[in-house]
Amino acid sequence: MKSIEETSLLYEISQSLNKHMDMKKSLFKVLSVLSESLNLVRGIIFLTNTETGEIRIEMAHGISKDKTKQIKYLPGEGIIGQVIQTGKPAVVPRISEEPLFLDKTHSRNLTQGQDYSFICVPIKKESRVVGAISADRPYEGKRSLENGEKLLSVVATMVAHHVINIETIRVEKEQLKTENLRLKSELENKYSFSNIIGNSNKMREVLQMISQVSSSSATVLIRGESGTGKELVANSIHYNSERNQNPFIKINCAAIPDNLIESELFGHEKGAFTGASATKKGKFEIANTGTIFLDEIGNMELGAQVKLLRVLQEKEFERVGGYKPIKTDVRIVAATNANLEEEVQQGKFRDDLYFRLNVFPIYIPSLRMRKTDIILLADHFLEKYRKEHGKEIKRITTPAIDMMMEYHWPGNVRELENCIERAVILCNEGAIHSYHLPATLQTGTKSKTLPLSLEDAVASLEKEILMDALKNTRGNINKAAKLINITVRKFSYKAARYNINYKDYR
Repeated sequence: MKSIEETSLLYEISQSLNKHMDMKKSLFKVLSVLSESLNLVRGIIFLTNTETGEIRIEMAHGISKDKTKQIKYLPGEGIIGQVIQTGKPAVVPRISEEPLFLDKTHSRNLTQGQDYSFICVPIKKESRVVGAISADRPYEGKRSLENGEKLLSVVATMVAHHVINIETIRVEKEQLKTENLRLKSELENKYSFSNIIGNSNKMREVLQMISQVSSSSATVLIRGESGTGKELVANSIHYNSERNQNPFIKINCAAIPDNLIESELFGHEKGAFTGASATKKGKFEIANTGTIFLDEIGNMELGAQVKLLRVLQEKEFERVGGYKPIKTDVRIVAATNANLEEEVQQGKFRDDLYFRLNVFPIYIPSLRMRKTDIILLADHFLEKYRKEHGKEIKRITTPAIDMMMEYHWPGNVRELENCIERAVILCNEGAIHSYHLPATLQTGTKSKTLPLSLEDAVASLEKEILMDALKNTRGNINKAAKLINITVRKFSYKAARYNINYKDYR
């Protein structure tokens, strides 16, 4: 083939490869161009499965699909297998005289008098072999074979770059898809009903309400003090609903300035205001077919409340600066720690929006209203932060538990979690003691947990040590005395002083 014809052929193949990111389309085009230019009877592109090592026919020209579907080679099997295994090309001047030629496709009729040459070159990038290209041509002599091999090798190099790039993109997509499924599964497990800690009557009522409302698309208003777990409930509602595979968008209305809240929720058109250099989608548009969580909704300014009311009523909105209505199918879950009834009376919150949001209210009780859950929550957070900080902490001592039970927890579950994490960080022993707890629990008249005199403080600590020793020895007073390095007589005396009965620990 003349040089100008070769250049034209390679350019056309390059264009074909760059035009299609679909591997089959691009490889089909390559074989079509080669067939027209090299007078091919048939051409085949083989690719290696990176996981199994099997060699399959990815694309064939001049052979029916039915014949190529089930054909596979192993590395080293036949000429194809040897080319891919060694990374070296193979040329068979006359197919009829080559015993290694397997002809698995059974597409060659060698009894018609015309003999064929067979050229096979590896598709490789540097030392990595990903497949092979083979070509059947009528036998035309040695020189024709050499030229065909050289040209096919150049084409194979071009194909290798393309195949490896597409395979890399495919693998990355698969990894992202797998990771996405894993993360979604983790979220569903993390926010399942069983992961909401609480065994009190009030929390059982909350869990029952979450279970009932999750299967519907009703608007939910979650109410409760700060730190009670309103966001956790919103997560559970979404991830246990039919929308759990769709977007879940969270917005803290108190964290967005009043002049930006409408743009954040509904988006804006280019040039709608100073600084709007491009069109931007709002959260409602992004959350379409999913759920949007509006935290601290009591802080939303009145202008945004009007638009939100329209979304609830008409299921549509316009971007800021836009005139085209945008339809949306979004479930709204709102939360607030404010007294919305008072805000309605004061004109700070629209009464019509309040009634639209208050379709299915869920009230999360404060921690002081569910004190029976404190130990469950404390154990849960201990296990969580023990693993996170690599500490060998087995339990929380009785005096520490008593102190937590007496405290009024103004910061609710969030404050308890922070308290346990701090204690885990400070603790270098096998158990969390009262002195590991923050000062807010150890002082103040409300908790009634810290004696005001030094003598009482020492007595409290001494009592705690005696009780821990008995717990560790299952009420064996001899072992307990030895554990804290005092005599049995002294241990018995102090135990009697603090009304500790060793039999209670057996």
